[in-house]
Amino acid sequence: MTEGSFVTPFAQRFEMRVPVVQAPMAGGATTPDMVAAVSNAGGLGFLAGAALPPEKIASEVAAIRALTDRPFGVNLFVLEPAAPDDATVRRALEAIDPLRADLGLPPGQPLARYAPDFRAQLEMLIELRVPVASFTFGLLPADDVARMHANGLYVIGTATHVAEGVAWRDAGADAIAAQGAEAGAHRGTFIGAFEEALIGTMALVPQLVDATGLPVLAAGGIMDGRGVVAALALGAQAAVMGTAFLTCRESAIPQAWKTRVRTMSDTSTSVTRAITGRHARGIRNPLMGRLSETMDKIAPYPVQNALTQELRQSASRAQNGDYLSLWSGQGAPLGRARREGIGAAELVAQIEQEWRAATARIAALER
Repeated sequence: MTEGSFVTPFAQRFEMRVPVVQAPMAGGATTPDMVAAVSNAGGLGFLAGAALPPEKIASEVAAIRALTDRPFGVNLFVLEPAAPDDATVRRALEAIDPLRADLGLPPGQPLARYAPDFRAQLEMLIELRVPVASFTFGLLPADDVARMHANGLYVIGTATHVAEGVAWRDAGADAIAAQGAEAGAHRGTFIGAFEEALIGTMALVPQLVDATGLPVLAAGGIMDGRGVVAALALGAQAAVMGTAFLTCRESAIPQAWKTRVRTMSDTSTSVTRAITGRHARGIRNPLMGRLSETMDKIAPYPVQNALTQELRQSASRAQNGDYLSLWSGQGAPLGRARREGIGAAELVAQIEQEWRAATARIAALER
């Protein structure tokens, strides 16, 4: 392998020197600066667009394009419009309001809208002709995938087990993001029960490679160059890394969240739907614990997510980690080997060095 060689067809297609995709993290971490820095450093940066209205997606994409001429991606959540009944909202607020009171907030109220319009977001991605679009939480119809292809978009679907990967393949997706159980934040499961879809990355990736025949991107638990080598050995064409970038300088999450990610142990996270109404992996804290005591009152996503948003935003401004949704993957403690506040470009460069060194060690063993 030469220093500038491309290791996989996926990396070659997107001119990646390093087979690393920066995960789209919808909790507020991804910024145009982060996305552009990763792409400029030889990886593939990704904007989390799921929580953004179409006009904000447009302005963020414009900001990214002002910072890089390299490929990048945007992620959306596949969602139907939310129209909860009054009883669902009232029950959810009964559990949330005591926590709001802790932060000096008045009782919560029903909202006019619980999430941006997914169809409008999708139309914006097509209009902007973003290079790569990825999707989580559901399956797009084949007609939508075909429209994106006609407008030059490369489509990645998220799968947490083989049946989901096959469904995305049959819908026309170009690649599959294999979300292992180790991954932080929201689970992408859309076929079957969540409890049956907690498949580890090492088990999931080769099964998706074999079942779909598509490029597979390994996501979950990968924090350094060793993890990249392992992903490629399993047949993945790139590693998706989220938690590794969560604490970097360009990440927009509050410092209280970054500090907890850097000080957690391998057993610090749990998967819960208490905070947002959809199962997600995060660091245990009072917000998770207290809402988990009233699971019968939790509204479905995106309603619960919207109803707890003001509470979490208030905690963010106050740097109060007890009331934040501290999304994080199981591999976070490995990140303490990096200096605090590392820039995204420097992080990619370090991962590249580690990946190449580990590859060279393996090659030496084979001689």
